[in-house]
Amino acid sequence: MNEPVFPPLLTGHLVQGGEDPFERAQAMAALGCDAGTIVYNIQADHLRAAIVFAPEVTLRDAMAMLPLCAVGFQNALGALAPPEVAVHLGWDGLICVNGAKCGGFRVAASSTDPDETPDWLIIGWELALLQTGDAPGETPDVTALYDEGCADVSATQLVESWSRHMLTWLNRWQEDGNAPLHGEWMGLLRGVGEPIGNAGVFLGTDERFGMLIRDGADTHLRPLTDLLETA
Repeated sequence: MNEPVFPPLLTGHLVQGGEDPFERAQAMAALGCDAGTIVYNIQADHLRAAIVFAPEVTLRDAMAMLPLCAVGFQNALGALAPPEVAVHLGWDGLICVNGAKCGGFRVAASSTDPDETPDWLIIGWELALLQTGDAPGETPDVTALYDEGCADVSATQLVESWSRHMLTWLNRWQEDGNAPLHGEWMGLLRGVGEPIGNAGVFLGTDERFGMLIRDGADTHLRPLTDLLETA
């Protein structure tokens, strides 16, 4: 496997076997690794990666890194995959390829206080490359990248492309704020206008990417910080 080549300001760190890059990135961040460290694990059937951020804003605002990394991923895979392959995102981090679940994003931070500036924030993602369980067609709502006409997309190439698109969006976010990212993300979100179990109807998101849920005459807000995983 060729190792990915990352843009300046980003540094790659390979982990192998069953090690989870998301967990390793949290451990490295707690020990003071550099922001921009990308931990990755590329296997024949599974791709996982995580990036370390050192926010200079409160956690409430830094959570924008979740949709930012997700939009960067969609842009990267969209550029590499055949044009007929559709890539969409879920508010909760879901990655869908041609309408079926193919992977997802995760987020963790050194603090869960929305008003505190965390020492570090980690965005991780994983993508199924090959289905290893049920035969294709038996689970139509779950898929893998290479089952969707993307056999020519190498995992190394995808990680590289994601890092570049993510960095482009990061620069734009730093210059222009949430608005351009919000517009792009809303165009890629699944489920807008549809029921969310018994909670109500997913109306869209507010300016900080929180989920707006209409329940009868009431509208509730679910902030992105609800998605934080605890160590």
